[in-house]
Amino acid sequence: MINLTILLYGLLFGSFFNVVGLRVPDGKSIVKPRSACSLCGHQMTARDLVPVLSYVFLKGRCRKCGANISVIYPLTELAAALLFLYAYVLYGFSAPFWMAILLFSMLLIIVVSDAAYMLIPDKILLFFLPLFAVMRFIDPLDPWWDTLLGAAVGFVLLLLIAVVSKGGMGGGDIKLFGVLGFVLGTKLVLLTFLLACFFGAAIGLILMAAGIVKRGKPMPFGPYIALAAVAAYTHGEAMIRWYLQFF
Repeated sequence: MINLTILLYGLLFGSFFNVVGLRVPDGKSIVKPRSACSLCGHQMTARDLVPVLSYVFLKGRCRKCGANISVIYPLTELAAALLFLYAYVLYGFSAPFWMAILLFSMLLIIVVSDAAYMLIPDKILLFFLPLFAVMRFIDPLDPWWDTLLGAAVGFVLLLLIAVVSKGGMGGGDIKLFGVLGFVLGTKLVLLTFLLACFFGAAIGLILMAAGIVKRGKPMPFGPYIALAAVAAYTHGEAMIRWYLQFF
């Protein structure tokens, strides 16, 4: 029952993350107006807003005009449900669990925003940063100052890359890595950067080979950072130990 409850909460929050990720960068309220079809303006009713199931029953189309509904909606809802459950399986109801919930929530919102607008809003980072600070006060890193060092390293590393590459790294990515360093600490934020580069290169090559993305076309880096941060938070220490055993 606990697993099922967490899955249901994840689905509901995932639906909310879609709203936040799509409206905040556009300067819109997350409370009103009600969700509507972007093509015909049809306001969705409760039966149109059931996470994942509505998308399946409607076959990914607007009930009124038949316009395609972005697959990002059910994917975000499913991702939130599975990540919330995975956090519970790993940590139970402990401080690392609640930190994971906050981190995964922020990352999912950023994925939606970056995928839609290629933008990571400051408002999202500023909202979550105080919550992360409270959690790091309750459950500090060892040593405690690694939180501050990690934030500095994450921010400066991406800033230097942006300067050297003359804008090859967005300002949102730089600030995001500062926040991630605050949560993860120095070792894991560096691991996050390496994994994000690997995921970005590997998945980018696959997408280009499949003809989904054209060579030279800008791609959002946020989804790869999010994937890397989840991996680093949940299994980063084990990855580092595995790597070091060969040296």
